[in-house]
Amino acid sequence: MATEPGGRPDRPRRLRRTPALRDWVAESGLAVRQLVFPIFVRPGRGPPESVPSMPGVERRSVEDAVRLATAAVDDGIGAVLFFGLPRHKDAFGREASAPDGAVPRAVRATKDARPGAIVATDVCLCAYTSHGHCGVLRNGEVDNDATLPLLARVALVHARAGADVVAPSAMMDHQVAAIRSRLDAEGFSHTAILAYAAKYASAFYGPFREAADSAPAVGDRRGYQLDPRNAREALREIATDLEEGADIAMVKPALPSLDVLARARSRFDAPLAAYQVSGEYAMIKAAAARGWVDEPAIVRESLGAIHRAGADLIVTYFARAVAAWERGEP
Repeated sequence: MATEPGGRPDRPRRLRRTPALRDWVAESGLAVRQLVFPIFVRPGRGPPESVPSMPGVERRSVEDAVRLATAAVDDGIGAVLFFGLPRHKDAFGREASAPDGAVPRAVRATKDARPGAIVATDVCLCAYTSHGHCGVLRNGEVDNDATLPLLARVALVHARAGADVVAPSAMMDHQVAAIRSRLDAEGFSHTAILAYAAKYASAFYGPFREAADSAPAVGDRRGYQLDPRNAREALREIATDLEEGADIAMVKPALPSLDVLARARSRFDAPLAAYQVSGEYAMIKAAAARGWVDEPAIVRESLGAIHRAGADLIVTYFARAVAAWERGEP
């Protein structure tokens, strides 16, 4: 039996007796400012469009998306992350880099409304291509090098619109280097890159693909996203992205990858982010709707685990709910 000095039995429960004592010795604590709120923005007007597999999540017009973004900023949430949808899709995802697209318009309007807000943008082609892949297809496979200048162009358009952070998620080799080089050459050396460095080919993305209308029409993404069985490979990807100029490295999905996140935290000093993805969100919402779990409690516990494993920032659809709970609202 463990003993205290003098031979007395150790009593760890002494510091668990009251909420004040537990808070006093807590080893980690997640703040609302460390959360990132994802928002789906679409072209056109009209009311928000619900996403059946993600209760409470909607595709919004630019005007509605900006209202939601400013509300999130006013809640104290650290940043918003815009995902765009196009009017038209084509094989090259050309609308992803349209200066008048939904994402650049939302970025400009949000920065006008809240100049001090941190606005991030997803940089990928999957929602914009007719085939649903994250890059250019050649003979049925994604052509990595042909995709890089397209991603760099998207990032530049977002930076010109005022994005503070661009977040490449296509999992193309050397996408960070291509984006960093283009941004620096165009005078945007101040724009940060949040790299989806360790993005697994996960079964947890299904609801997102409904929200973004981005499911592959043919094949899958296992040829460029990480194999969920691999951890050392993820660390190599993170190291490469940081060496190429990424400012923050992302692990995705979050809960199934806590081991990777913890290993990355022990190896890298750079800020780390994790994405509590759509499937994680949908499972909690479905269980809570049936009364099987206490939603605020399980959200806090899961986000706490992600933070404890090493995430400095967490992208989560629960961000505004967490902010409300912290204010004492139901």
